[in-house]
Amino acid sequence: MTDAPVPYPSTRQREDANPLTPLSIALIELALAVGGFGIGTGEFAIMGLLPDVAATYGVSIPQAGHVISAYAVGVVIGAPVIAALAAKLPRKTLLLMLMSLFALGNAMSALAPAFGSFTLMRFITGLPHGAYFGVAALVAASMAEPHRRARAVGRVMLGLTIATLIGTPLATFLGQIMSWRAAFLLVAFFGALTVLLIAIYLPKDKVAEGASIRRELSAFTRLQVWLSFAVAAVGFGGMFSIFSYIAKTVTDTAGLPVSMVAIVLTLFGIGMNVGNVLGSRMADYSLKGTIGGMLAFNIVMMSVFSLTAHNPVMLCICVFLTGCGFAACPAVQTRLMDVAADAQTLAAATNHSAFNIANALGAWLGGLVIAAGYGYGATGYVGAVLSALGLGVFLVSVALERRESRG
Repeated sequence: MTDAPVPYPSTRQREDANPLTPLSIALIELALAVGGFGIGTGEFAIMGLLPDVAATYGVSIPQAGHVISAYAVGVVIGAPVIAALAAKLPRKTLLLMLMSLFALGNAMSALAPAFGSFTLMRFITGLPHGAYFGVAALVAASMAEPHRRARAVGRVMLGLTIATLIGTPLATFLGQIMSWRAAFLLVAFFGALTVLLIAIYLPKDKVAEGASIRRELSAFTRLQVWLSFAVAAVGFGGMFSIFSYIAKTVTDTAGLPVSMVAIVLTLFGIGMNVGNVLGSRMADYSLKGTIGGMLAFNIVMMSVFSLTAHNPVMLCICVFLTGCGFAACPAVQTRLMDVAADAQTLAAATNHSAFNIANALGAWLGGLVIAAGYGYGATGYVGAVLSALGLGVFLVSVALERRESRG
């Protein structure tokens, strides 16, 4: 059986009451996905270029990893704050504002003269990230049939996963042959392109009666929202504990040449795309089964990563499977919107706050393990522990939901 979907209350209405054609919907989803591509490229490219950034500013690699955390903190803060404050803004206007800030932040990152200013720019660039994906997911879900909601969300997220397959390796390659600064200018270009596409293809909408900051903040009064948030914040941390330091794992632990970093990143991207496509389909069949099953899968896979990271073949296989773990993301995104009732925008954006808490937590804990002398391969054990904690929170969430439904 499928999990019973919670209907999405409409918080916005298009000014044009005529129904969208399939072509119009496809173009809107394409515009939104291009934004996801730019965000994904900017978020993940830094991980492959971390050694170059460290060399430019004269800091250690674990210290350079703080810029990953700074971006993540920007997402965590920006997503709920922007989603709440923008409750009375039309979605099209909000999306245009968010992507304009993203493009500007990346351009300024490329020009940052010192490590401190670069870290600050990464924080600012992270502010629109979560709100963009949250609003984009709502737009996609509002255009889909109820039993295809997760797939609609997945198509928007496809921009993010394709970024790991094409955008991140491209930015990494560009950074290696030119400069990491050129990679961020490339990301700024995709942000500007998204602004143009949204302006052209997304119809104007108007704010529905009753939309308010207070209604959006009501999401935080629901225990299931907090539990779903915790599942994402902890459970996805394993992916980032591994991926944040993958460049040095490839070269120092597996003994591969630096030219293999881009190839390994591509394998991760392929895994994310496979996970996104299959996961969104599985989520339309069973949200809970997809979330729980993928967290259990990650516990096993990440443990194997640490045990075999010294072997180039096993490293490549495990990196691919780490990417496949992204299959839970469309399911978690959809579940958050389900349990939030009429506080849709804030809940949808909160998923990406949680995702980037996972980013910051994974990068931080992975850096601690490396600094303690356990090696880059040990980041997989960190990931397994975080995935186990996420699974535990999810099981508590399901148990409470069942008890409430019986009571």
